[in-house]
Amino acid sequence: MSGTSGETARGSGGGRGKGVLRTKTIEQSIQDTEEPEHALRKSLSALDLTVFGVGVVIGTGIFVLTGKIAKETAGPAVALAFVAAGLVCALAALCYAEFASTVPVAGSAYTFSYASLGELPAWIIGWDLVLELALGCAVVAVGWSGYVRSLLDTAGWQVPDALSGPKSGHFGFDLFACLLVLLLTAILVVGMKLSSRVTSIVVGVKVAVVLVVVIVGSFFIKGGNYKPFVPPTEPSSGGDGLAAPLAQLMFGFTPSNFGVMGIFSAAAVVFFAFIGFDIVATAAEETHNPQRDVPRGILGSLAICTVLYVAVSVVVTGMQKYSSLTVDAPLADAFKAVGHPFWAGLISFGAVVGLTSVCMILLLGQSRVFFAMSRDGLLPTVFSRVHPRFGTPYRSTIALGLVVAVVAGFTSIDVLAELVNIGTLFAFVVVALGVIILRRTRPDVPRSFRTPLVPLVPVLSVLASLWLMLNLPAETWLRFGVWMVLGFVVYFVYGQRHSRVRAERKGNGSRAA
Repeated sequence: MSGTSGETARGSGGGRGKGVLRTKTIEQSIQDTEEPEHALRKSLSALDLTVFGVGVVIGTGIFVLTGKIAKETAGPAVALAFVAAGLVCALAALCYAEFASTVPVAGSAYTFSYASLGELPAWIIGWDLVLELALGCAVVAVGWSGYVRSLLDTAGWQVPDALSGPKSGHFGFDLFACLLVLLLTAILVVGMKLSSRVTSIVVGVKVAVVLVVVIVGSFFIKGGNYKPFVPPTEPSSGGDGLAAPLAQLMFGFTPSNFGVMGIFSAAAVVFFAFIGFDIVATAAEETHNPQRDVPRGILGSLAICTVLYVAVSVVVTGMQKYSSLTVDAPLADAFKAVGHPFWAGLISFGAVVGLTSVCMILLLGQSRVFFAMSRDGLLPTVFSRVHPRFGTPYRSTIALGLVVAVVAGFTSIDVLAELVNIGTLFAFVVVALGVIILRRTRPDVPRSFRTPLVPLVPVLSVLASLWLMLNLPAETWLRFGVWMVLGFVVYFVYGQRHSRVRAERKGNGSRAA
């Protein structure tokens, strides 16, 4: 029996790569999901995944970024910037959809990289994603707390400064941000179905508020506000020193505001309003029919969010001249400007509700990546045990939830806002390359969803992601490099020595000898 299984593994591509580039076969990844102590409960549908995707993507981007970019970079043509950014994300989404339907295992880009590029590249991606999602959740929690305090102030309730987060030069604790993270952690521990139901309610409210903005706001549109739709080009300094985009430092390229190039500059910024659709892939292992439902969830949520972003940007720039839009709360202030403070208050409420779902799904994503790395032995295996009743990775969820709660409580949003978005783009590059490599190394693997026009689409995804990465400040690249160096140290000190794939390869080699 063991001889037959060994032959099957070798025939299916097992044993590729050596050392830090050893890969984990798709068959082994799927087999690991069937171990009782590491098996996540399957409870999600395509609708649940689509709701997760919409829930995490539609957040501060639609409530804040729309007005900021219209005013400073693109004018009314911000709608075209959202279309361009959506197309870039669609290229990456097609690659994610193929991988998620081929390797329906928790971990998203980490798991995909392990199956195609090798252990060390997979570690780099996983190490990066845990940081990105954890800090992202803390940022959202602090922003949510600010909206809540604002609503309480409007109602006459004043929150003490000591419980409103740290201020410049003064100690403080953000009570609401910490409590939000702890509450959402508890919901995620209890079960994915409960999490999806809570998210469905929250997303329903959020989308309803967005539709109110579009429908009600359309009655206040003035055609003159769209002129000129593409404002004349204005030069942009792009920052100095490490604050300047890397492309500017390397090639002397200076970005411009407005004009045609301003649309593409804006696309590089609004792209980050779409980040999160890839988190759908982290829930593949907890889906009833991942081969069918995960691609639907990824592509469906991205399409819905793109349409909503474009609609909102068209309405808000029609309600108020782009040069008069505010940066902090453009949608709410646009309704105030036309004499309707009630709708402005409703939008603020929608922002609070919307950020709740974003925070929950970021917690979900980072705990699943951490869980997958732990199950492979690259992190302590104690974190890969699932709850005997709820079927969730409760240890990794609780551990990371506590860390995020502390970070959100004691750190100001100015510090948290330095979140490095470069990691997500880096993951996009790796996943696109992985699709090409896996097509060559494992052509025999059944693929219920196939990325069209391979290798053209993955190559375009790589180029588009690299272009956006070059538009990030040099200091972002520096922070990314420091975190990666720390990751290399952790991998070579702990991860490499405790790798399950390494141990199994050594065991097979000993038996063969």
